[in-house]
Amino acid sequence: MNVPNALTLTRFILIGLYPFLYFNEGLSHNKLWAFAVFLIAGLTDVLDGVIARRFGLVTKWGKLMDPLADKLMLITVLVCLFLDGVVSLWVIIIIALKELLMILGAAFLYKNRKVVVQANFYGKLATFLFYIAITALVFRVPYSGYILGIAVLSTILALIQYAALNFKRKSD
Repeated sequence: MNVPNALTLTRFILIGLYPFLYFNEGLSHNKLWAFAVFLIAGLTDVLDGVIARRFGLVTKWGKLMDPLADKLMLITVLVCLFLDGVVSLWVIIIIALKELLMILGAAFLYKNRKVVVQANFYGKLATFLFYIAITALVFRVPYSGYILGIAVLSTILALIQYAALNFKRKSD
C-alpha cells in the first residue's frame, strides 16, 4: 500500500472517530475535538491527491476510495449536525441523493466503459464550500445557514456538471 492510499484508509478510520468524539459528552470540548478530526480528514484528502499526482502513485483503488471517503465523511458530519439540531433534514436528503447518484453513475461508467470518474474543479469547489459551511456551523457563525445553502447549491451544480460532461462523453 502506498502513502496516498494509506492516507485515504486513515480517512475511513477518522469517519468512525468523528461521531464518537462529537457525541462524547464526557470529553471536554468534544465538538472541538470532532472538528479537529474533520480538519485532519480534509488535510489528508488534499495530501493524498498531491502526493499521488506528484510522485506518480495514482491507483484505481485510490481513484475509487478517495471520493468515497470524502462522501462518507461529509454525510457523517452532516448527520451528526442534524442529530444535534444544527442542520435540517433536507440538507442530508439532498446531499445523500446527490452522492448516491454520483456513486451509481461512477459505477455504471466503470462497469460499462471502464471509465473512472475523477474529481473536477466543480466537485472540489463544492467540497471546499462544505468545509467552510461546516466550520461556520460548528462555530455558530451568524448566517452560517446561508453559507450551507450556497454549499448545497454548489454540490447540485457539480452533479449537473458531472452528468453533462459524461453525457457529452457518451455521445462523442
